[in-house]
Amino acid sequence: MGKPGNVDEEGEGIIGCDSSNTQTYADSNQNAQEDQQTNTNQSHDDLVDKKRKFTSPAWEHFTKLKVNGEEKAECIYCKTKLGAKSKNGTKHLLSHMNNCKKRKNKDIRQQVLSMNQIKTPGQSDLSCYNFDADKSRHDLAEMVIVHEYPLSMVEHHGFRKFVGSLQPFFKVPSRNTLKSDILKIFEYEKQKTMRILEKNSSRIAITTDMWTSSNQKKGFMAITTHFIDDNWEMQSRIMRFIYVPCPHTAEVLANVLYESLCDWNIDRKVSTVTVDNCTTNDLLIHLLLDKLSLGDLILGGRLFHMRCCAHILNLIVQDGLSVIAEGIERIRDSVGFWTATPKRYEKFEEASRHLAIPSSKKLFLDCKTRWNSTYLMLNVAIIYKEAFKRLKQRDAQYKSLPTEKDWELAFNICQKLKVFHDVTELFSGSKYPTANIFFKSVYEIKFVLDKWSQDKEEVIKEMANKMIIKYDKYWSIIHGFMGVAAILDPRYKLSIMKFSFPKLYGSKDDADAEIENHRKFMYELFEDYKTNANENARNHDFGRSRSNNDKSESGLFDDYSSYVAEENTSSGCIRLELDHYLEEKVCSPNIDLDILAWWKTNGMKYPILQRIARDVLAIPITTVASESSFSTSGRLVSPHRSRLHPSTLEALMCAQSWLINEIRATCSRETEAYCKTIEYDYDDGDENDGDMVVDKNRKMLSRNDGLALFLDMGMKQ
Repeated sequence: MGKPGNVDEEGEGIIGCDSSNTQTYADSNQNAQEDQQTNTNQSHDDLVDKKRKFTSPAWEHFTKLKVNGEEKAECIYCKTKLGAKSKNGTKHLLSHMNNCKKRKNKDIRQQVLSMNQIKTPGQSDLSCYNFDADKSRHDLAEMVIVHEYPLSMVEHHGFRKFVGSLQPFFKVPSRNTLKSDILKIFEYEKQKTMRILEKNSSRIAITTDMWTSSNQKKGFMAITTHFIDDNWEMQSRIMRFIYVPCPHTAEVLANVLYESLCDWNIDRKVSTVTVDNCTTNDLLIHLLLDKLSLGDLILGGRLFHMRCCAHILNLIVQDGLSVIAEGIERIRDSVGFWTATPKRYEKFEEASRHLAIPSSKKLFLDCKTRWNSTYLMLNVAIIYKEAFKRLKQRDAQYKSLPTEKDWELAFNICQKLKVFHDVTELFSGSKYPTANIFFKSVYEIKFVLDKWSQDKEEVIKEMANKMIIKYDKYWSIIHGFMGVAAILDPRYKLSIMKFSFPKLYGSKDDADAEIENHRKFMYELFEDYKTNANENARNHDFGRSRSNNDKSESGLFDDYSSYVAEENTSSGCIRLELDHYLEEKVCSPNIDLDILAWWKTNGMKYPILQRIARDVLAIPITTVASESSFSTSGRLVSPHRSRLHPSTLEALMCAQSWLINEIRATCSRETEAYCKTIEYDYDDGDENDGDMVVDKNRKMLSRNDGLALFLDMGMKQ
């Protein structure tokens, strides 16, 4: 039998021990239990409960502690303690991790080699790229805004799979998180736009119009600003796309517009408000003038109201087309019949090929309330005149063949309406001034109508007479600012009035009276700007004299600068500036003049006139800028996306406009496609296809500035 305390021969365990060994083993167990208890107490007192799993990569470099009852994150490299409350997030921890000087090993999991643009032939610059999840989220929100992608795209399996294959470390945000990011971008860009308008020294012109969503049945007011910046470039920014609850009375609209102007702090900088021609807008302008300070408006707001010229042009042409409505209706029915089904259209194309008609243009049906679409429909239909005749003989169901007289009238109408089509495109531009070309275009229309009224064709004569009545209703008196804009164009000045007024008014006395009215208005406007300039100069000198008060003790020359300014801006000298401009030779009307560049370079010579030109030339003569936004809103509030909240819709609309302006300011023409939305989608190989012709014609209504106006035109009286 073995001795106590030894291990048995088989080595299976302790079979006996003395009292000392037993006590040592007990003490060891007690110490282990005490250490365990101490560690347990420390984990409860100093360490935070780690039941919740931390997902941020920052916690691989920080330890979460409690110091004096506050949650802290301790850097494992430099032992710096930072705040670790859950509401603070981990962005500051990640920033410290990237900049920690004692961290020698770098995390290369999120680093890839990026090849910068080749600077010299055969050489490239290689550098490390650090993945930034926050920037990627921002870029994703910006992409959705600019290209009008649906917010739910981030929840689509295909999109998540695609992003995961590009960057596994990027966590695709939810729809609500994306919306929150979009609203942040909207607020940031809004503040930037407000600062641009605030810092701009010139006046701001406003265009506004109402749009009712057919899917949401809600009304929205689009408010757009127009101004010329310090670099003398035309600028246009959408200011609000605001939901307006019913009823849409003049009082409600006036309040919404006034509050928007005040919120953006431009109520004292407005030059004009351009609206379409309806009685509600007439009352709206009247109520708005009652709310604004007339002393802050040009000439007390006498010419504050600007009527949309493109709407007037639409009313004029629609009255003329009503005379030949029956003939146009037969052509419209023919086009509608042969484009109703694919089988019919294939039959029509076959007949066109047999007749060897040298055109690949495609038939399309017009919109009755858009005269320009009727013009385009007739232009295409006339080409296939013989095809319609042949199909009449082969298809008994086709019973709306236009008569020979209908085709003849349609041809004549298309020839004559081309002038109106070109003027509409000219009026509706947004990248160049339109106020200075108004007078010339209006005279051209009047000249054409007078010529038509003497046509040997009775139908044409009757059509011209109806159009002249509508013309005289709106344009018998030229808007004062439009006369000023013509005078400020060095190609026209007063010469164009002396040339055209006798033909416009028929009587030399009436023409001379109108010319004198415009001359007097020009001088009155000049005096108004001169007075404001003197007040600003006096305020500036007063502030400067106060700051320099300690430098001058005698006071002998303290008021000398004010005396010189008053002497230089006396009535005779001020008149001399305008007289000198009017007496200079008129530039050739055939040159392609950049009027903004001209006034930018001649500012030293005509300082007061330059200020007037900067304000007047920025005035848009159509509401195209506001109405073109309705095509965007129509895509955003589609039948499949009819539940967007009004605030979300405004954020998407406005942020898109602001971001696209920034993109276009930094991108070349070749990268213009970067701003395209989901509306434009086609194969490059289809550019020469005949089907693309009609697609381009249809897109002209929204893509072309000149025709975008008629997206929601209707007959507005």
